[in-house]
Amino acid sequence: MLDVREELTPMMAQYTDLCEEHDDALVLFQVGDFYEAFCQAAETVARICEVTLTKREDSTGRYPMAGVPIDNAASYVERLLDSGYRVALADQVQPAEEASGLVDRAVTQLITPGTLVDDELLDGSTANYLGAVVRGRGDGGDGGDGGDGGDGGDDGANGTRRATATATYGLAVVDVSTGECLVTSGDRTTVVEEIERLAPAELLTAPEIDLDETAVASGAMHTSFDPGAFDLDAAREQVSAYARPDAVLASDEEIRAAGAVLAYAEYTQGGDRLDYVSRVTRFDPREYMRLDATALRSLELFESRSRSGRTLMGTLDETACALGRRRLEAWLRRPTIDRDEAEARLDAVEALSTEGVARETLREALREVYDLERLVGRVSRGRANARDLRSLATTLGVVPDVREALETVPDHDAGRLATLADRLDDCADVRSLVERAIVPDPPQEITEGGVVREGFDDELDEIRAVEREGRAWVSDLEARERERTGIDSLEVGYTQVHGYYIEVTNPNLDSVPDDYTRRQTLKNSERFYTPELKRREDEILSASERADALEYEVFCDVRDAVAAETERIQELADVLADLDVLATFAGVAVEHGYTRPTFGADALAIEGGRHPVVERTTEFVPNDVDFSKGEIALVTGPNMSGKSTYMRQIALTSIMAQAGCFVPASETRLRIVDRVFTRVGASDDIAGGQSTFMREMAELTEVLHGATGESLVLLDEVGRGTSTTDGLAIARATTEFLHDEVGATTLFATHYHELTDLADEYDGVFALHFTADRAGDDVTFLHRVAEGPSSSSYGVEVARLAGVPERVVERARNLVDAAERGDGEGGRADDTSGGDTNAAGREPDASSTDGRTAAATNGHDPRDAAGTGAGPEDVPETEQGDAGTDPAEKTLPASAQPTDGRAKSAPLPDPSAGPRDDTNHAREVLADIRAVDVARTTPMDALALLHDLQRRLDDTDREP
Repeated sequence: MLDVREELTPMMAQYTDLCEEHDDALVLFQVGDFYEAFCQAAETVARICEVTLTKREDSTGRYPMAGVPIDNAASYVERLLDSGYRVALADQVQPAEEASGLVDRAVTQLITPGTLVDDELLDGSTANYLGAVVRGRGDGGDGGDGGDGGDGGDDGANGTRRATATATYGLAVVDVSTGECLVTSGDRTTVVEEIERLAPAELLTAPEIDLDETAVASGAMHTSFDPGAFDLDAAREQVSAYARPDAVLASDEEIRAAGAVLAYAEYTQGGDRLDYVSRVTRFDPREYMRLDATALRSLELFESRSRSGRTLMGTLDETACALGRRRLEAWLRRPTIDRDEAEARLDAVEALSTEGVARETLREALREVYDLERLVGRVSRGRANARDLRSLATTLGVVPDVREALETVPDHDAGRLATLADRLDDCADVRSLVERAIVPDPPQEITEGGVVREGFDDELDEIRAVEREGRAWVSDLEARERERTGIDSLEVGYTQVHGYYIEVTNPNLDSVPDDYTRRQTLKNSERFYTPELKRREDEILSASERADALEYEVFCDVRDAVAAETERIQELADVLADLDVLATFAGVAVEHGYTRPTFGADALAIEGGRHPVVERTTEFVPNDVDFSKGEIALVTGPNMSGKSTYMRQIALTSIMAQAGCFVPASETRLRIVDRVFTRVGASDDIAGGQSTFMREMAELTEVLHGATGESLVLLDEVGRGTSTTDGLAIARATTEFLHDEVGATTLFATHYHELTDLADEYDGVFALHFTADRAGDDVTFLHRVAEGPSSSSYGVEVARLAGVPERVVERARNLVDAAERGDGEGGRADDTSGGDTNAAGREPDASSTDGRTAAATNGHDPRDAAGTGAGPEDVPETEQGDAGTDPAEKTLPASAQPTDGRAKSAPLPDPSAGPRDDTNHAREVLADIRAVDVARTTPMDALALLHDLQRRLDDTDREP
């Protein structure tokens, strides 16, 4: 079209202009009752929306065209958004009858994932945030260009990294549908965590931000906006329209982020101030329990990784209205660390759990509550229809019932409930206005009449009276004319094209009076009008048009009056949301046997604890935990016995308690937790260049750097994915660091049974295990926790239960039995690599001054794999390799090298070679063991290698 722009028709030129103005969006252009797109945009719409691709042809050419019906546009817009497009709706902004030529059109709404306002596109159970993130100058400078970000000693990438590490970031989010606006700031880690926790659907990034730097993996659409919106002066002026920037916000970064996000929100909604964004609120992440993306996923708070699809949110969500569902999600995403706040919520839950009648009355009333936050948002934007106003009035009518239900709850048991009751404002004046002005069951359209109640506006009533009088005269006309003309088949009717008419069939045309004027000829009849009928028609149509126009004006006045009370209505919505969650918590507690937790300075202790999600789907065995024995619990036991579930249920108990909910346990004593860390399961990131082990180590890094003495840490199988020696050393060093340096309450599930020896060495470490019954080859998991370490992981038995071929199972069992007999190469039965029990250094190394092993202090074991205590100096020179080289990094002999990169069995001895030196032969075997790359060895290769090594040693034993 651009090639023939000057020759385009006026309408197509108008479309082209709008596309250029919004070149970052897909423009849907109103043509009659459809939104149309042309050229490549049409092909996109046809493909994604699965509509027919047609052609538009004029003198300038043929153009692809595709359209969607306006009355069902939301479903098609949703598909386009899901495919990553922004959508600009170009509506007719001028009545067709008033246009002398081309009807004016303009983009009335830019729809993006973060700026949704239509109910059809929104999820009522969750907030839909638009976010903006900026970076300020830190100790290392701006670092924006990477060349001068340091203090003069760094440049390029190093300068950028250094600046990023010391910079302060600002984050602001706004829910355009409700007007909620939240702002915070902090270091990179803190702000990225908040982005992941708030999960904005769309994120604006300041010019100095690199997306890789923010490491945002939330799936948000990233949007580049006018760089000027991030300018500090421009942002301060923007925020000033909503709040006093320097009084509400704490830093330049917060002002820049808030200004940019509000500017973009206004831009997408037509450019006007968003009056319903009445509260720009700053929050400090340190005021809430911090739950990063890893914890949210591992604990399945909102998204399930299992087939059941159950989450904590879904388990607790028995809320009555959308307000409560969003508040429940907010409380679970950000549990309070303010003990007084948590206790106040628990007081309210306890009161409602004991006052069953009041609770159920309250919940029944709340079921009649509409989504006030989004309703008042539409009202304030001027997009609410008459049905929206009636829904608002219905909700306001529920408030007296809510207050009455609360009055039956004793105040001394429910201080929070009493406070909420005092804040209840039924907005009686607003409700009265709507009920007096709007008919009980109004039509969807607000421009075609039938919306305003009779008696509300005198002028409108007078015009309607004229219209009714005229219609009454017309309705009586048929009877009068039949009597006057004697034509019994005479009929009076109306069409929008021809207006009112008197119809006479052809056989009766001779009886038509002289004052009839022919209006329309049909096949079997003629239609006429009289001068009086024409006069009445003009009166009726004029009165109808005037009434519709005046009625729309009256409706807009009423809507504006309601919009003026936005803050009162938002305050009421806030109270109703809290009440809904508190009543829900009470109902869930009563129904599922939850009890009130207590907070104190003592160690965490739970009696009869249960997993709130798992217990809903299967029979569950309750378990206890008591950290008065120490701050670190080493949990061992069989696979599938429930170790991970046990750890997660303890974390979920803390989250629920600090959110204000009773917990699934017979008795619970808790400390306020500032953060929950989870290193429970990981997957690789090949595209990002990270193996599973690297991902696990990255998560462990976050734990060890971020945990405090008030944190709760869950670690599951730390150290897997590398050699047993390295993995065990990492696990032990991690445990010691958490004990000596951090002091966090920690649950560490492991199959490294050697690790449980730490319980004997440190007063703050204790061992727990999951029990199992074994009868022959059958194992029954009891899912019960007991003190002390486990004797076995029952890996072979689990393999059998999983359906591993019996031959493999039997061979594995024989190998385990051989190891347990102490043949030298087997090691402990539950050591996944067959290493010696001393591989982690159970006994203090002679060179250690603090009683720890060299494995923990140096990262590797100085002794050989057989546990002889021999260091590198005891290994023949040919096996030590170059000075400073770890023997574990040596390669296999050429004869034992695989062709596919995996471990290969060592060659069998040659019988014709004559007598061998047994010592050297054993050392050769040990050297071959050291050379195996465990991380790249498959289970079958490992079994084959172990089998051949045994044969080689057996041959040595049989020789004289």
